[in-house]
Amino acid sequence: MTVNTTFLGLGAMGSALATTAWDAGHRVVAWNRTGHRAQSLRDRGVAIADSVEEAVADARTVVVCLFDDASVRDVLGPVSTALSGRSVINVTTTTPNQSRDLARWAEERGIDLLDGAIMAVPEMIGGPGSTIFYSGSATAFASHRPLLDLWAESSYVGSDPGMAALYDTAMLSGMYAMFAGFLHGAAMVGSEGVSAGEFVRRQAPFLAAMTEQLAGFAATVDEQDYLGPGQQSLRFTETALATVRQASTGQGVTDEVLEPVHDIIRRQIAAGFAEHGTARMFEEMRSAR
Repeated sequence: MTVNTTFLGLGAMGSALATTAWDAGHRVVAWNRTGHRAQSLRDRGVAIADSVEEAVADARTVVVCLFDDASVRDVLGPVSTALSGRSVINVTTTTPNQSRDLARWAEERGIDLLDGAIMAVPEMIGGPGSTIFYSGSATAFASHRPLLDLWAESSYVGSDPGMAALYDTAMLSGMYAMFAGFLHGAAMVGSEGVSAGEFVRRQAPFLAAMTEQLAGFAATVDEQDYLGPGQQSLRFTETALATVRQASTGQGVTDEVLEPVHDIIRRQIAAGFAEHGTARMFEEMRSAR
C-alpha cells in the first residue's frame, strides 16, 4: 500500500481520479463538500473524511479537483499550515495567472505545488487517449509520476506553473469553437428537417480531414510567410464566409458564431492584407498583446 493520497473534490472527474488510484492499490482518503457524491467511493471501501482537516491529516499527497480557483483557495486556505512540506497536485481548471498566483501562495507556505490540466473526460481516466499536462514543481512531478501515470499520459510542460493551464485553455478554445461550429451547421440543415444525427455522419469525417490542414497553418504562422504558395487568400475566405452567413440567415439561423471570425478577416483586408493567406488571422488575434 502507498502512503495516504487525499482527494479533495469528488465531482465526476475527482471521483474518476480517486477510483483509479484506489483500484491500483493506493490508500485513498477522500472529501467532498456535499457528502452524497462520496457514496460510490464509500461503497468501494474508500475512507471518506468528514472535514478537510481530517482528510489531509495523514496525507503525503493531496490531489485537488474542485470547481474553480476560488473554491481551491477556500478549501486549502484553512489547512495551509498542515500542508507545509507536502505535495499538492491541483487539477482544477484555472487560468494561467490563477495557477501562477496559487503557486506563489503555496511557495510562501512551504507547499510543493504541481499544477495539472486534464485533457480528457472522466470516462477516459485510466484508459487510452487521455493526457494530463503538468507544470510547476519538477520535483513533485518526478516523485509522483507512478500515481500520475495511472490516470493518463503525463506530459510535463515546464517550471512555469501557468503553462499547463495555458495549454489547457488554448486547446479548449479550439474545441469549443468546433462544437459551436458543428451546432451552427446542424441548425442550418435542421431548418430543412435534417436530423443532427444525419448531419454529424457527414460532418465528422469532413472535420477530421480538415485537421490535416493544421500543420500547414502552424508552419505558415511560425515562418510568418503569408504569401507562400497554396494558401487560400483572406479575400477568398471573406467571400466564402459572407456566403455562409447569408445562407445561414436565409434559413432563419443566427450567424453570430461566424461574425467574430468574419470581423477579424475584414479588419485584415482593410489593413491591406487581402491577398495574404487566411492564416494571417493569427496576427490580428495576437495584436491585442
